[in-house]
Amino acid sequence: MNPLYNIGIHLYGAAINIATLFSPKASKRAKGARNAFHVLEQKRMPKAEYIWFHAASLGEFEQGRPIIEAIKQHFPDYKIALTFFSPSGYEVRCDYKGADLVCYLPLDTPNNARRFVELLKPKKAIFIKYEFWGNILETLHKNNIDTYLVSAIFRNDQPFFKKIYGGMFRKMLKCYTKIFVQNEQSQQLLSTIGVESILSGDTRFDRVCDIAESAKQLPIIEAFAQDAEVVVAGSTWPKDEEILIRYINANKEKKMIIVPHEINDERIQQICNGLRRSFALYTKTTYDEVVHADCLIVDTIGLLSSIYQYGRIAYIGGGFGVGIHNILEAAVWGMPVIFGPNYQKFQEAKDLLTKGDGYTISTFRRFENLTNELFYDKDAGKVAKAYVLSKRGATAVIMKEVFNTTI
Repeated sequence: MNPLYNIGIHLYGAAINIATLFSPKASKRAKGARNAFHVLEQKRMPKAEYIWFHAASLGEFEQGRPIIEAIKQHFPDYKIALTFFSPSGYEVRCDYKGADLVCYLPLDTPNNARRFVELLKPKKAIFIKYEFWGNILETLHKNNIDTYLVSAIFRNDQPFFKKIYGGMFRKMLKCYTKIFVQNEQSQQLLSTIGVESILSGDTRFDRVCDIAESAKQLPIIEAFAQDAEVVVAGSTWPKDEEILIRYINANKEKKMIIVPHEINDERIQQICNGLRRSFALYTKTTYDEVVHADCLIVDTIGLLSSIYQYGRIAYIGGGFGVGIHNILEAAVWGMPVIFGPNYQKFQEAKDLLTKGDGYTISTFRRFENLTNELFYDKDAGKVAKAYVLSKRGATAVIMKEVFNTTI
């Protein structure tokens, strides 16, 4: 790999090590990366054939999950190795039953890449959305291991498309056996630099449809929401919560479920301190008590995708920060989705803004007026559900191309 890339990787590793002094998340990442080889040595079955999936974090894992589960169903003899870069993915899914081996991805140095590939010896490698690690990709390519990028999305501001320094990044793309993209814009961009791709769509649509078909029934949530006009606010951050809390305090006839993106005592207490109406914490309330609450705060993880079924309108957090979280988990339930101004990197958000049932807000007044209008619109949400259902099928395309099988 280009020497400049390797210098950058070493500097990045040094920055993570410094961050461990201040950040528990960085500490988990550094420790997990160092331990990756031990995990491989202890858990890899020598005679097994592994399909290796790599996801940056939890969201990317959910995109890859339909493919993992299709492989397990149609090719049960294959073993699944799953790696994460971020603790927010690994810590939640380290016990995922669909994988036979789960660990962190080590730092992408030339030596680490060679050692990792030699230990794992994957039959195929599948990277999800936008994971580009030059030394690992180069090592897989040199060892003639079929390598795929799935549910990828490309934008013209990415380094691949820069004339001056894009060469070493374009070299990474040549290491993939096939690239599966979400949309025509990505396919067209890649064609401008001589890279072929397959327009498959986004596997997240398959995933959210699967989730909706097997959603958990949650008696506490059902008791809270019965016969009420409920806003479900998912994956929220403090800036989102400022608007949400002000809304629920001012609109006495409405109810709200708030599911923070990060669950810790300080965050939960901040939300509680802002509320001027009755509230309950999911893990501490009862069926009889929650019916009298106006706001329910979900202080545990893993329930959001099933909670959406009990709401009428969804607010998706993250749009006042680096970008919105998963709007499809709500849209599949036939809910209009509202989100903050930073949505530009998400095709589904742009699609729903154009087609209907997707709305962006930047002020409290806009949120209040829009939400109250949507409660009176009986057709709100129909476009969102139809849109999600129409986008199913990416997993089938990928399975056909990669494994020559029809699902």
